[in-house]
Parts: sequence; structure tokens; C-alpha cells
Amino acid sequence: MEKRAFVTKEQIEEIVTKYPTPFHLYDEKGMRENAARVKEAFSWNPGFREYFAVKATPNPFLINILREYGCGCDCSSQTELMLCQAIGMEGEEIMFSSNDTPREEYALAGKMGAIINLDDITHIDFVEGILGKLPETMSCRFNPGGLFQLSNGIMDNPGDSKYGMTTEQMFEAFRILKEKGVKRFGIHAFLASNTVTNEYYPQLARQLFELAVRLEQETGADVAFINLSGGVGIPYRPEQEANDILAIGEGVHRVYDEVLVPVGMGDVAIYTEMGRFMMGPYGALVTKAIHEKHIHKEYIGVDACAVNLMRPAMYGAYHHITVLGKEDAPCDCVYDVTGSLCENNDKFAIDRRLPRIEMGDYLFIHDAGAHGFSMGYNYNGKLRSAEILLKEDGSAELIRRAEEPKDYFATFDGFDFFEKLV
Repeated sequence: MEKRAFVTKEQIEEIVTKYPTPFHLYDEKGMRENAARVKEAFSWNPGFREYFAVKATPNPFLINILREYGCGCDCSSQTELMLCQAIGMEGEEIMFSSNDTPREEYALAGKMGAIINLDDITHIDFVEGILGKLPETMSCRFNPGGLFQLSNGIMDNPGDSKYGMTTEQMFEAFRILKEKGVKRFGIHAFLASNTVTNEYYPQLARQLFELAVRLEQETGADVAFINLSGGVGIPYRPEQEANDILAIGEGVHRVYDEVLVPVGMGDVAIYTEMGRFMMGPYGALVTKAIHEKHIHKEYIGVDACAVNLMRPAMYGAYHHITVLGKEDAPCDCVYDVTGSLCENNDKFAIDRRLPRIEMGDYLFIHDAGAHGFSMGYNYNGKLRSAEILLKEDGSAELIRRAEEPKDYFATFDGFDFFEKLV
């Protein structure tokens, strides 16, 4: 598929008159269209809800847009819960899926009425001790172990994953929870990351639906929902074909009708927790070329670095790059595109064919809308960049300001840095 930036060079030139690069830019129009497609894809299931994975893009302005399409939030920490609390989200709008969880985080989740998704069987007593009484609705995270594979090969290795319970533990957990007064049960699983295939959700659904039938029949527990979690990916590379969420939804529907409906479980709600699919393609890191270096290779230095988007440095991940204003120019130069960290892996691209880049050119780094800004950090004293929403009418709204030095120094209580600065 062809990758085109959702913004023009002229629009960026206007935005930078107020907000200097680098910054993360989000496409409101694309977000809304995608959220509407997800809602349509699972409209056959009356209880369906997408719980947006807050960790992917923890910005209340963006989350509030998704809420207009019925989305809840999947949280994994105290501050993510607090973010939801601040925008008025409560109760079963929130799924709390965490692991190795501190007491205070379970306490806040319980206070907010969030659905608690247990990662380990030992957490049953742990949560009961914190809350005094278990909620009437609870979920358990399942890990089948072994390898998870589709027709196109091995997708991931749940057996090496720290998450979830074994099959035997799921049955034991359901029995214990039922004895302790839990009335509505959920099943959750995440078995493969960033799958670019329409097969993943339907095959995962079959595995979880069959487990749900056994759990109901053998424990007497009422399975109220099945959470397919995330894992539906995006095409980072131009040669990849995008997932078809309508086809995925219909694939899950077929399996639902084959497995659940015949045994009287046609009222089970389907939940998802897609962060990357909901936001990934609708955000970009916009940065400016500020240096060029000609040594053993050709380098273009930009004003962003791995603290703004760490996936290429951390995972060797590919992110497509568009040189704005040169979309149709020949890609007849080969560059490493680098940031300024004191780390040699601080590269957004290695040996990438791009148009000739001149100093001052703007580079649009695609698919940074999920796990982009949110994975930022302050190594080398670098400051996190701004987040900007490109609204449907073409205007730009600042939805998070860039960090300033005062933010970096703010946690050194009792030491006044600014008195000592000249």
C-alpha cells in the first residue's frame, strides 16, 4: 500500500510558526473514520466495547474523541486510572489489566468500579485483602503456553510470556471466585503482537470461546464477556497489506455463531483492547533536518531523537519516512537518519532510500500514533516534545505542550537549579 502523509509541507510550515519541531501530530479525521469502522465491524454483538489501551497514547483529548464512538479504556497503572478519572470515566467503562500489581493500584481500580482483570491466581486473595470483598464482576487472563501460530506460521510464543494463567489455573480461579461471590466472569488473552492478518482475532476467538464453554459447563460460572485484547496490527511497511477490520469482525462473528450460540451463550459480550490499530497510523513524528554528515556513510541529523520515538532504537522497528514537499521526487539517495543521543542506535532509519534531503526539510515519520510519545524518556536530559491535533477543519490544536527545563528539574525538591543558572 502507498503511504502518504496526512499533512502537507505547507500545513507544517504554518504549524511551526507557533510550535517548533519536533512534535507528534495526530489526524482527527483518520481517527474518527477508523473508530467508526471498528464500531461497525462488531455491531453484530450488542455488548461490544473497544477498551482503548491507554498505554499506547495517554492523551485525554484523543481519548475523549474515541469515547464518542463508545470506547472505554484499558488501564495498567495508577496514573492511567487517574487519567480516566479526570475525564469522568468510571465503572465498567474501564478495564484494569495489570501484572505484578501494587496494592494501591488495585485499591484505586476497586474504588473506581473498574473491571479488574486478574493476571495471576494468587491475586485473588491479594485483591480480596485490599478491597475487603471481591467485586461481582471479575476477569481472568489466560495463557495457553506453547507457540501461537496461524496458517502463515508462528506468530508468537505465549510459553515465554510472563502474563496470564495456565488452563488448570483458569478452572481453579473460576471455582474460587464463584465461591467468593463473583457472579459475572470474563476471559482475557493476548497471544500475539502487531499481527497483520485477518486470521488472528477469529482464531484467538475460537480458542477463547471453546474455553468459555468448558468453564461454564464445568464450574457453573456465568461467562459474561470475552476480551480479545489487542494484537491487531498495522502495516508499518509500504509493501504490507492493512488489516480489514470489517473482515476481522465478521470472522469473529462466524466463530461466535459456531461455538457459543449453539450452547446458549449467545449473550456473551465481545471486548477488544486495540491501541496500535486505533491510533498508530493517525499519528506521526514531525522533525526537521538540521545536519548532514559525510563519512563512511551518509547521515542526516534531525532535531528529534529516540526519546521522541524509541521503537526503531529499541526494536529495530521500521517506520516509513516521507520528506514533505518531495513526495513524488525520486528516492535516489541512501541515508541513515539519526538523532542526537549519545547512543549509536539512535537512528530512525538505516540505509534508507529517500529523496535528496536539504537542511530545513521536514520529515514525517509515519505510524507513531501509538507507542510513540508514550514511550518517551529523558535520557541525555532531552525533553519530551509537544503533541498537536490536526483537526478536521485543518486547524492545529496544542493538546500537550512541550516539556521545558523546569519540568526536568521539578522533582529535585530542595535544590533550586534556577537560582544557580546564569
